[in-house]
Amino acid sequence: MKRVLLTLTVLLAVTLMEAQVTPIVLGDSHAMLKMMQGKKFVLLPVQEAEDIASIAVLDNSNNMVQRLNVKLAIDRVDYYVPYELKGAALLDIEFHGDRRQKGAVGEFVCWKEIEFSDTFDTTNRERFRPVYHHTPLYGWMNDPNGMFFKDGTWHLYYQWNPYGSQWENMHWGHSTSRDLIHWETHPIALEPDWLGSIFSGSCVTNGDEVVAFYTSAGMHQTQSMAVSKDGGRTFEKYSGNPVLTTSDVPDFRDPRPFWNEDIKAWNLILAAGQEMRIYSSKDLKEWKYESSFGKGYGNHSGVWECPDLFKINNKWVLICNINPGGPFGGSATQYFVGQFDGHKFTCESMPKVTKWMDYGKDHYATVSFYNAPENRRVVMAWMSNWQYANHVPTKQYRSGNSIPRDLGLFTCGEETYVSVVPSKEMLTLRGAKVKKPTEACEIIIDTKSMTEIVLSNSKGEQVTMVYDAQKQTFSMDRTKSGKLSFSEAFPCVTTAPTYGTIKQLRLFIDRCSIEAFDAEGKMSMTNLVFPSEPYTNIKIKGGKATIYEIKY
Repeated sequence: MKRVLLTLTVLLAVTLMEAQVTPIVLGDSHAMLKMMQGKKFVLLPVQEAEDIASIAVLDNSNNMVQRLNVKLAIDRVDYYVPYELKGAALLDIEFHGDRRQKGAVGEFVCWKEIEFSDTFDTTNRERFRPVYHHTPLYGWMNDPNGMFFKDGTWHLYYQWNPYGSQWENMHWGHSTSRDLIHWETHPIALEPDWLGSIFSGSCVTNGDEVVAFYTSAGMHQTQSMAVSKDGGRTFEKYSGNPVLTTSDVPDFRDPRPFWNEDIKAWNLILAAGQEMRIYSSKDLKEWKYESSFGKGYGNHSGVWECPDLFKINNKWVLICNINPGGPFGGSATQYFVGQFDGHKFTCESMPKVTKWMDYGKDHYATVSFYNAPENRRVVMAWMSNWQYANHVPTKQYRSGNSIPRDLGLFTCGEETYVSVVPSKEMLTLRGAKVKKPTEACEIIIDTKSMTEIVLSNSKGEQVTMVYDAQKQTFSMDRTKSGKLSFSEAFPCVTTAPTYGTIKQLRLFIDRCSIEAFDAEGKMSMTNLVFPSEPYTNIKIKGGKATIYEIKY
């Protein structure tokens, strides 16, 4: 018995020694950590309230192979993030912030909690994670990038931080879908290099190749290119990068190339401060500046970002995402309608006219899929707002995408507007009719001249929506919707013009979001909500509701 107890004691001691790594402390803010060989991942403990630790990853020859910024835990662990070792031998770590308040580096809790493992558990731990919206398995996500359709598959890349659930370390994450609803996660598509982090951009299909254009965000922002020969799964960066540079504006980013059949050449549009610049090319490598658009047009309260330019019927639509400057604060998507001859975009509206694609608080970085089938123009947006995106009440991941939407055009008075309807693939999710709302459902509202809809739960939390035919407005009030304290900018009432009457509304509810659409496409509104329990009650004045469960 004594021998057995002694053996167990020794095993326990060895286990504890393996569980707690020993740093090499070199100063008040500097430490190194040797990597355990034979394991796939080092699991880094994160504490979001702390300052960033800058980590240089060195190989066995002391060559630096990567830099990353991680909020390593000082006195508690919020969650873990994995770093795939792939030959990494040493982490050279510099802590930032006031060490007099944080204590001695050697006493930080991260050393006790760092783990080495062959696996990383991505099982969902978040009750607010959507049921049928795209989200990353873990980490931070913002702008959708590089979306295209090829060989029956929809490809969605996205701004991703694999090393924390707040903005940092920008990579391109990658997901694919056969139906725009169910998404499969793939390995990282593009990693930062010595030109900088990988900011937003787009993909085009060129024969058998997929060509990605993205912003290299280093000391300055430049445009780079990468080519995939396996359908967009892996990319090789172009040896001639960067392919586009400038010296006159610091914000020079988000390239969007496309084949223009009208001129039998490639065009590219990108954001430069508070204007969009347009280029042309015969080979995707050499680009000629053609013109700029934006001075005096639309909203200029913030930086212009994430452009798109495409034809619908006989008119062209220029999408311009802006932050800040949205109709209810923070980030939002504006657009312009006009003509484009391959060289210059001409807006058909007066300069002072501003048109918003969505009148909620949580619809940004809207861009379309390249080469969508049936000549469709399918878009997705980042479903959050820069005012509070880093602080919404989730930890394992932050942010999802909107449901896919199809764009068209309609007229009201003398103006042409973009119509927005849920993509037809959303109909495949409709299940049986139910009597009460659930955490994931679609609600059809047949409206009258004045319709009020109240979604609520047993905690007294509620969202109130009002359609007023006389005023031609639709509003959504989330000031009592649930968790609000994470940001003063979150409680709000958003109001949209309806450009005529609404006969039917479609509401998509999914745990932490409500997306409202005029069934004819003349109005859309996207807002996040964080109720302590699902809204299972609905009251309607002046209308009739039909509720469908979601089959996912």
